This record gives sequence, C-alpha cells and structure tokens, in this order.
Amino acid sequence: METRRIGSLTVSAVGLGCNNFGMRVDYPQSESIVHAALDAGVTLFDTADVYGGTESERFLGRALAGRRQGAVIATKFGERVDDRRHGANPAYVRQAVEDSLGRLGVDRIDLYQLHLPDPATPIADTLGALDDLVRAGKVREIGCSNFSVAQLREAQVVVPHGGARFVSVQNEYSVLNREPEREVLAECGREGLAFIPYFPLASGLLTGKYKLGVPAPAGTRLSQAWAANRFLTEDRLTTVEALGRFAVSRGHSLLQLAMSWLLRRREVTSVIAGATTPEQVRANVEAADAWQLTDGELADVDKIAPV
Repeated sequence: METRRIGSLTVSAVGLGCNNFGMRVDYPQSESIVHAALDAGVTLFDTADVYGGTESERFLGRALAGRRQGAVIATKFGERVDDRRHGANPAYVRQAVEDSLGRLGVDRIDLYQLHLPDPATPIADTLGALDDLVRAGKVREIGCSNFSVAQLREAQVVVPHGGARFVSVQNEYSVLNREPEREVLAECGREGLAFIPYFPLASGLLTGKYKLGVPAPAGTRLSQAWAANRFLTEDRLTTVEALGRFAVSRGHSLLQLAMSWLLRRREVTSVIAGATTPEQVRANVEAADAWQLTDGELADVDKIAPV
C-alpha cells in the first residue's frame, strides 16, 4: 500500500478508525478487524480515550499484542471521559497519557492528539505539557483535532524554539462535507501539516447501503431514528445517489469514489475509515487503489457535490 508522512511517522494511505471498538463490536470482532487491517497493509490505527467508554484503547492494545512492530498507534485526549477527566490543562495531559499508555499496553504513543480545543486552557500550556511528554519519550508526535485555521495558527505561534509542535490536524472531511477546503487544507499545505479526515464515508452514507425512500438497514450506524433524522436527509441522499451514478458510469463503485477522491488531495495523509467487519476493512483498502481520478472527473464531482 502507498505510504505517506505524518511528521516523522510513515503511515499507510488507508488507516483504521477504531471508534466502533467497545461500542458496536466486542473484543473478538475487534481483534479480527485489526488483524485483517494488518494483513491488508494498514499501519495507522486511530482511537481515543473516550471511544467505547475507554474500551477501544484496551481492545486495540490487546489486538496488537505480538504485532506491534510496524503499527502506528494514534490516540486522543481532551473529550469528557467523566466529570474529572476532560480538558487540556497540563495536569490532566499528564494523567491522560498515563491512562492511555496503560490501556493500550505500550510504553509510547506514536501520535498523541488533542481531541478538541479547550477554551479553559491556553494552548501554550497544553503544548508545553505535550512537549514534556515528547522529551520523556512517551509520545513521538503530537497532533490536534477539530481545530480551525485561527486555532492552528495560534498553536504554531506560541510554540517555543525547539518545542514540539502539532504535525497533524484531524477534522471531518468527505465528498459530502467539504468544509476543510475553505481554509484548513490550504493552511496544512502552507505549514506542512498532515491532514487526517475523519468520517471519510460520511457515517456510511458513501458506502451505498442507504437509499432514498428506503429505511436504513437494521443494525447499521444510521438505523436509529435520531441518526436517520440528522444524516439521512433528502438532499444528502439525492447527492449520494448522483455520486453513485457517476461512479458506476466510470466503471467504479461509490466507495471507490469516496476513498480515491480523498486521497487525490495532496494534504490528506491517511483516510481513517471505521469498520465493523474484516470484510469492510479489505473493501476500504481495495477501494483506495481502485481509481485514480482525473482532473476532469474531479470537476464532475464538484458539480455534483460542490464545496
């Protein structure tokens, strides 16, 4: 598989999002998914302390035991684990990393990411604590998630000379949600930041399993009423069907379009698609290599799903 760079890290162009572990899939299934990913050439595994009520990190660590060589572990902190564990103040940063190291069963995290900005803590204080972790060898690289251009710039300005700085930003991005193209992707290009899109398949909308006028399949992510009302809107499904017709007209699938379209962006480092079965992992990996979109095809997509 093609590899790309996140700071000093070399990662596969397709990663595995582990947000389903401990929530939608149990440990045996999580292990089978991780092993399928490794066998398919995936090296980047992205999780967070809050996923699965902290079980995702435990599941990932267990599944990688004995196969840690070559695997790049990315996790996050800052979201609310409980009333005491949340935010990005230095004391909590130190606690959060120890908690994650313990759950993962490792002595170093490859990419440690601030899950979201903490308005109660100056970013300089957070970066100082993260720099301490890098110097202590507990973290290799640091990144952020859900940051705006203004927040990225502030974080770059306050880093002291020689201090650890964010090497990546992880924001929502897909052919259905092109917000990063307004500012963040350009900032990544200017500053050499790796961009990691989450929800690259728009919570499953871009897999082709959801159809206009047809109830969501039972057991899927969007089968619950609140999720369907939020995500399965008529305009989004109409766009999805148009994208699907376009892909088929070129001899490809909607999934292949969704994955290949993202990897056509030079700022995108790794597409971290989630999975609930080994088959989904293999399909995501195969889809990424299936279609090298031309400039003309990109322009056609822009007409169907504009920024």
